[in-house]
Amino acid sequence: MDTLAGLLREYRVAAGLTQAGLAERAGLSEQAISLLERGTRRRPRVDTIEALGIALGLRAEQVDRLLNVAKAGAQGSRAGAKGFGAAGGAGSLLGSAVAVGQAGGDVGRVLPRQLPPTLSDFAGRAGEVAELVKVFAATQPEKVQLAAVTGMGGVGKTTLAVHVAHLVGDNFPDGQLYLDLRGYGPGTPLSPVDALSQLLRSLGLDDDRGFPSGINELAGLYRSRLAGQRILILLDNANSASQVLPLLPGVPGSAVIATSRRALTTLPGFRHIALAPLSEEDSVELLATIAGRQRVTAEDAAARSIAQLTGRLPLAVRLIGARLAARPSWPIEHMVRQLKDEHRRLDEFGTGESGVRANIAGTAEFLANSNQRLDRRAAAALSLLGLPDGSDLSALTAAQLLDVSDDEAEQILERLVDLNLLSSGVPGRYRMHDLIRTYARERAGQTLSQGARTDALARVLQHYTAVAWRSQQLTHPESRRHALASPPARAVPVLPDVQTALTLLDHERANILALVQQASASAELRGLVPELAIALFGYVEARSRWIEMRTIDRLARDIAGDLGYDRLAAWLEHDLAIPDAEGGDLDPSLDHLRASLRMFQAIEDLPGQARCCTSLSYVLELMGRLDEALEWAEEALALSLRIGDQTVVGISHLALGRLHSRRGEYELARESFDLSLVLAEKSGNPRSLAKRLQIAGQAYMEAGHHEAAMEMERKSFDIFAQLEDGNAQAECLQHLATSYLALGDPVAAAEQAEAGLRLARSFGNQQREGLLLIELGRIRLASGDPTGATTAWRQAARSLHDFPHDEAIAQTLLTEHRREP
Repeated sequence: MDTLAGLLREYRVAAGLTQAGLAERAGLSEQAISLLERGTRRRPRVDTIEALGIALGLRAEQVDRLLNVAKAGAQGSRAGAKGFGAAGGAGSLLGSAVAVGQAGGDVGRVLPRQLPPTLSDFAGRAGEVAELVKVFAATQPEKVQLAAVTGMGGVGKTTLAVHVAHLVGDNFPDGQLYLDLRGYGPGTPLSPVDALSQLLRSLGLDDDRGFPSGINELAGLYRSRLAGQRILILLDNANSASQVLPLLPGVPGSAVIATSRRALTTLPGFRHIALAPLSEEDSVELLATIAGRQRVTAEDAAARSIAQLTGRLPLAVRLIGARLAARPSWPIEHMVRQLKDEHRRLDEFGTGESGVRANIAGTAEFLANSNQRLDRRAAAALSLLGLPDGSDLSALTAAQLLDVSDDEAEQILERLVDLNLLSSGVPGRYRMHDLIRTYARERAGQTLSQGARTDALARVLQHYTAVAWRSQQLTHPESRRHALASPPARAVPVLPDVQTALTLLDHERANILALVQQASASAELRGLVPELAIALFGYVEARSRWIEMRTIDRLARDIAGDLGYDRLAAWLEHDLAIPDAEGGDLDPSLDHLRASLRMFQAIEDLPGQARCCTSLSYVLELMGRLDEALEWAEEALALSLRIGDQTVVGISHLALGRLHSRRGEYELARESFDLSLVLAEKSGNPRSLAKRLQIAGQAYMEAGHHEAAMEMERKSFDIFAQLEDGNAQAECLQHLATSYLALGDPVAAAEQAEAGLRLARSFGNQQREGLLLIELGRIRLASGDPTGATTAWRQAARSLHDFPHDEAIAQTLLTEHRREP
């Protein structure tokens, strides 16, 4: 049978409202709603029911249902009063006692309703809210319901916990307790004894005669007091599982939500919710709710910048929103400009105990004041770990920064993860929130000398340089660049093969680029940049990272020139020609090579001159200037024979082979290619052999000798497969697709192109992806599918946006074969 209390609660929950929310909408007090849902008040006025119906958005038949159960309840109430009266007229007194205190027969005790108010501007967290509401569902009274919300300071743990506690509070009719354990301040953390004493007082126990002094006796009394009741307990700001454990109920019925900046994974039976910063959309929504929706909508880009500069941290977004709300005439863009100044950013997020700086400092100080040595080391490490500009850290990189062993570094990093000063999305990689990084750098400036900060970053640069040299030894073992390597300052990580080395550098690529840019702006560190750039040649060439190569080498060349590092500057000038040539920008490439040759001639570096000559031959051939290209190839061969450089001898024969093939001199081309391949085989360098096979195959393909081309490309593909070089395999497949199409087999051509596409995409090689899409479009056109062809060319144009020469090819094909819809 329906009751007014049950039906009203059902309608309210379905509307997604708390008791406070319903009270506000209906123009009633929260106490009135509470009394109705507890069944204490059974005779509401008709206008109260009608106001509730409007507030809940009920249909007419639902309002009638409420009115009917209210009338039935009123009749039952009158009958009950007569019965009590006949028994001695005690009905009124008993009813009053139950209304005030129902728990454990404590007549006259006020039920605890200690939850802080939920925030009206609560935003986001839909998934976390749903998960927590499920934990505290009324259908689970057979177990103690437990949940822990953890995350960095300011991420919104308390806000979420309080919000959920209000949503589920009606499932706990005997009350809700709230206790700030002060785990990370302000003030001294509550001891379990003090916490239990405070909770017992909240449960109505009088301590005039004193509570037991022992923790076990106190905990037993507390659990006895909770037994048989449905009470929700919110334990906020815990610093450890040991601070929470004594405060847990002993029997089913009651429930606990705990919040902490550290993981509480050792708490048994808890559902753990690890909070990350808000999404960009939710951050903007929160800002709009506080600062004004119309204002935020009008400056959407600036609002999104606020989200980025606050690190999407709810506390920071709220503080900025409040500042903007108090300054309605300020453009949001003005606040963006203020926040971009890293030196004052934390000041903009509040300077008191409720500010972001104090929030982060509380966690750091907890570690610094710990009696555990690891905690104190972790606190000291935070300043150094915030120094690099990279997106994340590995244990190897951290070991360099901290000047400790890899194992020690990992222990320190994991401890910081425990306290949410770092996060770790994948094993071995660690990320620092932007605002924690700002705090760490601020602290580093206060506690570390300039020399200590410089030395830490120098160790990381030297580490990257040593790893890059080791990678180049594996990818280009005969490169003349190795003579430029400095002895490593520390032991180099074990890199047994090419794939291991390249994968390590893949993971560090963004960090290396950021650190190069950071070091280039430092008078103390810039001298380390040129060698790192030269050392990276093997990696960027193997991975076709032409954009990064241009950025890093340009900075490094300028620094090398300024500092008088002539040989390094000459090699960097040479290497700057490669991204231009690969992108089809041949005139600048030629200028770099001529400048490099002059630099090598000035320092009488014959190996460098020989390498420039082969490169000049290659670029001039691409430009169609075959006679000039042939002269440079012959000059390269003469120089390399003179100095006995078999690597450049082989490259020179390769260049001559390409030129003979372009000139229609097939036998001379074959002889030159064979000589080059024999030298590569003798060198024992499979990568060099595979690359020369690929280049020879491409030359045969371009000359129309497709059978010979396919033989070369298949051999090259097989070697690159053994080397796990997916980028090079994708290029081989592109050439094979072209040859199959030329031989009249579009089905096989499409198979090769699609396989190459999968490889290019898996390695994030947008240029190769675009070139394969161009080829796939040609194949589809030849197969009678012009619509499929134009689709592929549109995709190619998008992939090749950063490669104008190749993008122009795709756009030309689209123009030539455009079909009207």
